[in-house]
Amino acid sequence: MHSGRIHPANRVTRQTLTALDRRHKMIKNSTSFIRRDALRRLGGFALALGAAGRSLAQGATAKPIRIISPYGAGLGPDGTMRLLAEKLSSQTGRQVVVDSRPGGNGLVAVNALKQAPADGHTLLFVSNAHLTINPHLFSSSAYKLGGVLEPVSTTYRAPFYVAVGSGSPYKSLSQMVAQAKANPGRLSYSVPYIGSPPHLGGALLEHLTGTQMIPIPYKDAQLMTAVATGEVDFTIATLGSLAPLVKGGKLRLLAIAQPIRSRAEPDVPTAAESGGPKDLVVQSWVGLVALKGTPADVLRRVSEEVRRALASPEIIERYAAAGYAPAGSTPAEFAQLIKQDDQFYAGLIKRIGMKTE
Repeated sequence: MHSGRIHPANRVTRQTLTALDRRHKMIKNSTSFIRRDALRRLGGFALALGAAGRSLAQGATAKPIRIISPYGAGLGPDGTMRLLAEKLSSQTGRQVVVDSRPGGNGLVAVNALKQAPADGHTLLFVSNAHLTINPHLFSSSAYKLGGVLEPVSTTYRAPFYVAVGSGSPYKSLSQMVAQAKANPGRLSYSVPYIGSPPHLGGALLEHLTGTQMIPIPYKDAQLMTAVATGEVDFTIATLGSLAPLVKGGKLRLLAIAQPIRSRAEPDVPTAAESGGPKDLVVQSWVGLVALKGTPADVLRRVSEEVRRALASPEIIERYAAAGYAPAGSTPAEFAQLIKQDDQFYAGLIKRIGMKTE
């Protein structure tokens, strides 16, 4: 018979249910708040991303990227830069133009960069000649570029080859060196300019073999033509510069100036294998730099785009056809390469006693 009193067990159950009901309402209210707060935050984040995306897009369409080149239009290094600029343009949707400013051992191009704002929209295409060789050859402070430029990325590295005309009597480096020893001051080699990497390569060969040979400067394509016609005895240059005349049967490669053979030309012996000095090691590299003061995040983003372009099958194939192997780097890696190369050429120039002024 029901007495109207609640049984203790039922009282506990009802209390528990009441508590659970209150907890459920709290959780429901809390969840609704969290959901609303999360949506509010995500909405704000999405708006921020949208604004950033619009800002980047507006910047991309508003201002092109200009790459200043110290090389004459159409020369080996300049040609690789134009291929890269074309790829960067299609990759980013931005206009990328190459502005050739040859002259003054690179200073004309450097001065053009100095006149642009340090915002990453203007870059400079340089080689180790500009950054790590000229400062040790020229006393002028204008060539000390360490405090002016910021590394972005390398674009390729290339060893040097010793090349002669197809009609040359020399079949090995040892034969050519023997002739140079027997006739001091008679053999000559073509160089782009006095103090250039090819000139340093020739001077190093003279130093290591105890010979005297004559470097003769030539402009642009005449440099290779002089070797092909026998006007000079040889040249030292990258495969990219030599490849057209090598493929055309006008030049022969005697040796590569590095300790191991190249995968690009596996049949070409090293200097030591060709009877020359094993320490004949000379290479060239080129890369992109920005003006000092360019924000670090801008340098990083540009470097990433450059490396992505260089890793594309299209660029790898087109560079290979021209005799180059693309090689990108982070700004920090590029800075380390500059430091190492600077030490190497400082020692080399001191050892061979070369000064241009």
